[in-house]
Amino acid sequence: MTTEAATRRMPGAPCWVSLLAHSLPVTQEFYGALFGWEFHPGPQHFGPYSRAFLDGREVAGLGELAPDRNLPVAWTTYLASDDADVTAEQIRCCGGTVGVGPLDADDDAGRMAIASDPQGAIFGIWQGKSMMGTAATGEPGTPVWNELVTQDTESVGPFYEHVFGFEAEPPPPSDPPAADYLTLHLKGHAVAGIHGVGNALPRDRGPHWMTYFAVPHADAAARRVTDLGGHVLQPAHDSLHGRQATVADTEGAVFSIVERG
Repeated sequence: MTTEAATRRMPGAPCWVSLLAHSLPVTQEFYGALFGWEFHPGPQHFGPYSRAFLDGREVAGLGELAPDRNLPVAWTTYLASDDADVTAEQIRCCGGTVGVGPLDADDDAGRMAIASDPQGAIFGIWQGKSMMGTAATGEPGTPVWNELVTQDTESVGPFYEHVFGFEAEPPPPSDPPAADYLTLHLKGHAVAGIHGVGNALPRDRGPHWMTYFAVPHADAAARRVTDLGGHVLQPAHDSLHGRQATVADTEGAVFSIVERG
């Protein structure tokens, strides 16, 4: 196993991203055209579900909401766990909420739960068995970073540190002061971030985990999103992560694209 793959398997590290949409065929068409994904059936525990593959390696999951479930369409970041039941109890003890599970996915793929932190940001827990998680990351068409966007890091950082054992590192002192940001490390590896945005937090979304997908060219990918019926929420711009844009798919699921070679 490569160092990169081993890092993704560390308890607490983001290991999978999944999207529940209202129309699975339409959503597959959008992401297939944008990232070059191919799709194969996945666990059908909650209804129609497919795994997205890039060059034969699974990179994400797409599912379809039941017709009577009028839920916001959003990407969910899953954090790895050696024992989903123990992690669920730690979440409850530290002020979070477990809304679904823990329960077994089909075909002995793994055990999962859906939870939220004390500020309401939703995330998943994945205890991998036959399916460990994303098999490729960091290259175009794959997840490259996961970041919690919340009101402030101080109110929620300790929750993630206590539950998952993250070591949180603020940016170095600067003038003017840097943004309210924490980089979360596991065994010396940066695995995720927490960005406190204060009053800039979208009122219609609240605190949320953001998935970043790598693309060869951020400006071109943003134009492609529009061509495919999606929307550009924040045009391509230079950032600490590289040139990036925030976009939404045809059903309004928000994600970020960031330029990687």
